[in-house]
Amino acid sequence: MSFAKRLKQLRNEIHLTQEELAVKLNKTRSTIAGYETERKEPDYETLKMIANFFNVSLDYLLGASEIRNLHKEQSSLTRVFNNLYTYDLPDEAIKQIEEYMEFVKQKYNKDASAKGKNK
Repeated sequence: MSFAKRLKQLRNEIHLTQEELAVKLNKTRSTIAGYETERKEPDYETLKMIANFFNVSLDYLLGASEIRNLHKEQSSLTRVFNNLYTYDLPDEAIKQIEEYMEFVKQKYNKDASAKGKNK
C-alpha cells in the first residue's frame, strides 16, 4: 500500500477530516490533500511526525510493512515471522502465516485471561 493510501486509511480510521489532521500536524489542508493524492511528498521530519501521531512505524506508514507498531507487537514469535517477509513468498503463503500468528496470539491471550479469572 502506498504512503498516500496508508495516510488516508489512518486518517479515516479515527474519523478525521483532512482539515482536522492538518491542524493537528500544523500543516494546511491542501498539503494533506497533496499527500493523499501523491501530488506532494512529506519530508523526513513530517513523516516522523505523522508516524508518531498515528502511533505507527515508518515502515507501516510507507507501506513497507503490515505491522503497525513494532514496539507493541515485537514478540519473539513476531520477530521470527517478520524474517519470512524477506523471502520471495507468494501472497497466499504470507496470508497463511499471518493468520496462524493471529490464531496463536488469540489462543494464548484467551488462556492467560482464563487463568487470571480463576485466581
